[in-house]
Amino acid sequence: MDAKKTVGVKVMHGYDIVVAGGGPAGFCAAVEAARSGAKTLLVEATGNLGGMASSGLVPDWCGFHDQEKYIHRGLAAEVLAGLRMYAGQNPSEDIRDMGRIDPEAIKSVMDRIAQESGVDILFFTTLAGVETGKDGLVKEAVIANKNGLFSVDAKLFIDCTGDADLCHFAGAKTLKGDTDGDMQPPTLCTVMGGVSTEGAPPDFLQRIIDDPEFPLIKDSFLMFFHFPTCVHINGGHLWDVDGSEVGSLTKAMMDGRAQARQFRDAFRKYLPAAKEAELIQTASLLGVRETRRIVGDYVLSKEDYIARHRFNDEISLNSFVIDIHPSWANRLRERRGEWNWREEKRGYRYGKGEFHGIPYRCLVPEGLKNVINAGRSVSSDREAQSAVRVMPPCMTMGQAAGAAAALLLKEGACDFHKVNVGALRARLKSEGAFLPDVKE
Repeated sequence: MDAKKTVGVKVMHGYDIVVAGGGPAGFCAAVEAARSGAKTLLVEATGNLGGMASSGLVPDWCGFHDQEKYIHRGLAAEVLAGLRMYAGQNPSEDIRDMGRIDPEAIKSVMDRIAQESGVDILFFTTLAGVETGKDGLVKEAVIANKNGLFSVDAKLFIDCTGDADLCHFAGAKTLKGDTDGDMQPPTLCTVMGGVSTEGAPPDFLQRIIDDPEFPLIKDSFLMFFHFPTCVHINGGHLWDVDGSEVGSLTKAMMDGRAQARQFRDAFRKYLPAAKEAELIQTASLLGVRETRRIVGDYVLSKEDYIARHRFNDEISLNSFVIDIHPSWANRLRERRGEWNWREEKRGYRYGKGEFHGIPYRCLVPEGLKNVINAGRSVSSDREAQSAVRVMPPCMTMGQAAGAAAALLLKEGACDFHKVNVGALRARLKSEGAFLPDVKE
């Protein structure tokens, strides 16, 4: 890597691929590209890899299997095996033996895999914009960190920001939320110590929700006891938040921390065995479920989900439920008995061994050639997005994006729309991906 100063901006040369975002999708994309021999730079706004699995404190893997077998393998399975080894356990093929998400283990395992792959990583580095040329080509990514403002030129770019930031900066068409702009409420995950539900009244959750002493706790929440008295809370929605707008994000983080303090006080009040409950940690990343989605060569739909649609160009699978977390207006409808969120979700659940495909075309944004997108912002309608946004499919989509970039480099090409998908699927299968052939 060589850098020179041009008009106050340092220009970084020598990279084949730039990956924006080091969450589950970006990690897999960058490692896959680097292992192919491509000179790869990964830029991540926080100080570690893992995204929602580490900085976000999300306690549970969603959708790693179809209730019979793992459908997310390759690098995703490598990460799972690394976590088990970190915990002193043997790798396991048993879907009942996945284990919890340990955020410190995730950081360590991903650090090791990334370093061994040869990818260059810049933590505390934010994507700030792009420079575009003609014919749908991005020339440079503009990044900012402690060393200043940089422009990084590369042949190919992979957008794993979760919010389609790179695609948005490059002028690609994106959609956001519902037709009226409504987006799913995010959650700030929390870790609480000294918590036990022993002796608790069976309706203690509802008592907390109904108690005016805790106005920020307005709906149900999930509690995961990963240690005997240490609970990870994935719940407590934050309303009217736009995760792609910094002012809205800032307010939501503050509100989320205030909500976490109310959880602590509510547990002390309503759980007889949690009188000394303490707030250990709130996440440093907000659990944003939905912002921008690219418009790609194919838009994955609710109808595809319901039909268990398979695709000849699928590069990932999904078995997770359609899971649109309701707005506050819909929560009020639910309280009036006009709608039942959980019953609606139950109607979309898959049976054992069922899954649908995610086609490669969903990763390729219209109007851009040398940019591919992976993660929760792929091309889909709102219902399908709510199913594929979880971490396991994001990991396999990320690996596919990195493999597609490697294939283009090998051919000396730069248009993701023209990737040989047969060769891409063959490569992913050779690396352990579960991509059963699709019958015509």
